[in-house]
Amino acid sequence: METNTPGPGPAHDAVDAIADQWAAVRPDLDTVPMAVFGRIYRLANAMRGRVDMAYAPYGMALGEFDVLATLRRSGEPYTLSPRELTATLMITTGGMTGRLDKLEKAGLLRRSPDPNDRRGLRVTLSERGRELVDRAVAAGLEQQRTALESALDAGEQEQLAGLLRKLLATTA
Repeated sequence: METNTPGPGPAHDAVDAIADQWAAVRPDLDTVPMAVFGRIYRLANAMRGRVDMAYAPYGMALGEFDVLATLRRSGEPYTLSPRELTATLMITTGGMTGRLDKLEKAGLLRRSPDPNDRRGLRVTLSERGRELVDRAVAAGLEQQRTALESALDAGEQEQLAGLLRKLLATTA
């Protein structure tokens, strides 16, 4: 049985404490998966907060940023259908409608009839929305870069990205 043994970095953290508690009451369990995913979850939550703070000066939270960023990444003319946005962002149509309403009211995007489908709509990033998301993405990336560089050198960052890509490919 493998046990959770900390590697380089902090000698013992809160996730180790949880794994240690499980090991005490269930020594038959391998807690390495718990240690890995517990840290991934905690890291994602911590970074979500930092990135949200980076987007706040631009008047948006992560949900609104995701819509604008998806349109921006789509390339010119920065237009997608609500269905394409919903599928990309994995949210409900109701949740998407609320985000689109808010962003349209702020002048960051516009909705127009789909010329190829009488029942459909197209969502287009406005020039103001493009300028805003370009500044916001840089601010969010700076938060992420700072976090990575505080703990990992460039090679370790690449290695971690590769390992997470490999893990994600087998679980998706």
